[in-house]
Amino acid sequence: MDIGGRSGEMEVFARVAEQGSLSGAARVLGLTPSSISRIITRTERRIGTRLLLRTTRAITLTAEGEAYLRGARRILADMAEVEDAITDQGAPRGRLRVSAALAHGRLLIVPLIAAFSARYPAIVVDLRLGDEVVDILGGQADVAIRFGPLADSPLTARHIGSTGQVIVASPDYLARHGTPRVPQDLLNHNCLRFNFRRATPDWPFRLDGRDFSLKVAGTIEGNSGEALSQFARLGAGIARIGAFSVADDLEHGHLVPLLEAYNPGDAEPIHAVFVGGASMPARVRAFIDFLVEHHPA
Repeated sequence: MDIGGRSGEMEVFARVAEQGSLSGAARVLGLTPSSISRIITRTERRIGTRLLLRTTRAITLTAEGEAYLRGARRILADMAEVEDAITDQGAPRGRLRVSAALAHGRLLIVPLIAAFSARYPAIVVDLRLGDEVVDILGGQADVAIRFGPLADSPLTARHIGSTGQVIVASPDYLARHGTPRVPQDLLNHNCLRFNFRRATPDWPFRLDGRDFSLKVAGTIEGNSGEALSQFARLGAGIARIGAFSVADDLEHGHLVPLLEAYNPGDAEPIHAVFVGGASMPARVRAFIDFLVEHHPA
């Protein structure tokens, strides 16, 4: 690896942050840990500030290190894009980093990526499934699939679909605890809830055209719809989650829909979020267009 210039230093620093250790970065880059250490020290001296805090057990980034990492990732991504454009023979190419939630990614995004990859074999798709919000501007991903209202940001968003919500429980749970007939019956049940900051403990309902909400409670909370649906299948309680994530369970009778007469019909929008503009890589544009065309509405 060429480590003589600043781009080489940035690559080393980004790898150290990614691997969490000098030895891990050394293995990836084919260098020795001592070489990695010298490069980091040289970078810190040139900049005039500490970027990493190193102990015998862990490496953590300082605030300046976090800022340097964000900039380094952007610059390295821009350099890769320029090189891809120079060698491009007409078809989109290069590495495309996609972030998606666990359940939605497994059920819908993975099949779409398989089809996308067959259409664009020159693009290497790097898919990461997880319910955390990645920093696109910081270079952690090229495209992220996000649910719900979006906060104001410099990012571009394309609407690719939406999902309704459904209240579900397993036949076993209902046999042991009874079936709620009206929303107020949920106050006597173990309700499985999300623990997202944007979520509330209130579940919405509609009766005779009037919307109202009910504060439910339970013994289990989670940040994954897939986890809550699994708890529901195991008979741990009643969950209100995205309809797409339990469609198969409902079809096969593993879960039962509840209180559909009171369903307010609220739909959660699904967006693909990315850095737009005239310099947007062709591979990102191709993937966004593919999602809009093929993602279920």
